Amino acid sequence: MSTPPKILAFDVFGTVVDWHGSIVAEMTRLYPQVDGDAFARAWRDGYQPAMARVRSGELGWTRIDELHRLILDGIAADFGLQHLPEHERRQLNRVWHRLNPWPDVVEGLTRLKRRHVLTSLSNGNIGLLTNMARHGGLPWDCVLSAEVFRAYKPDPRVYLGVAEVFDVAPCDVMMVAAHQDDLAAARACGLQTAYVERRLEFGAAHPKDVSPDPANTLHARDFIDLADQLEQEPRPSAA
Repeated sequence: MSTPPKILAFDVFGTVVDWHGSIVAEMTRLYPQVDGDAFARAWRDGYQPAMARVRSGELGWTRIDELHRLILDGIAADFGLQHLPEHERRQLNRVWHRLNPWPDVVEGLTRLKRRHVLTSLSNGNIGLLTNMARHGGLPWDCVLSAEVFRAYKPDPRVYLGVAEVFDVAPCDVMMVAAHQDDLAAARACGLQTAYVERRLEFGAAHPKDVSPDPANTLHARDFIDLADQLEQEPRPSAA
């Protein structure tokens, strides 16, 4: 690592929070007749195609809350939920505001916060991310979202926007994510990158390949391991 990062910017869905396990638990509680694993993955599978409609201009700027609802309405019949009344659909859609953090996250973020400025950098909208932080006790210094930049990752405006917000060089920002494509896009913008293993992001039946990519600045098992590695580096100068 050439210089320690001043700002740590975190992907959220899958990296900070366990979306799959949280949605499965919600479905088990509310709709036990539904295959929660299949439902969670189907809902998430619609995420990239929905954002692609915004990127292409087919849809104007649309927040993730609204995109999640479009996806939910599209898959409801496949899982026997087509007759859900509106108030239940709204409540179910807000499960994304109630996702639980991985077990290492709060301790890891608390340690990382001692030496670095912590911000979310998610495609999730600001209200969603704020509610999620309150739900999970996430100690962000700042909540940044694609909504701020009116562009979805991997648009360079999102990654470079972090540096602009904090008035630092892109190399002073480290993108932390469990997704190699997110990190590759961040590196292309000059950010440092840290990959965090989330082998069970898609559930125990669908383990991910978490092999290291040497292009990343760091590779960590979890946030506690990331804190261990960054604590071995000199303190970053004041941002």
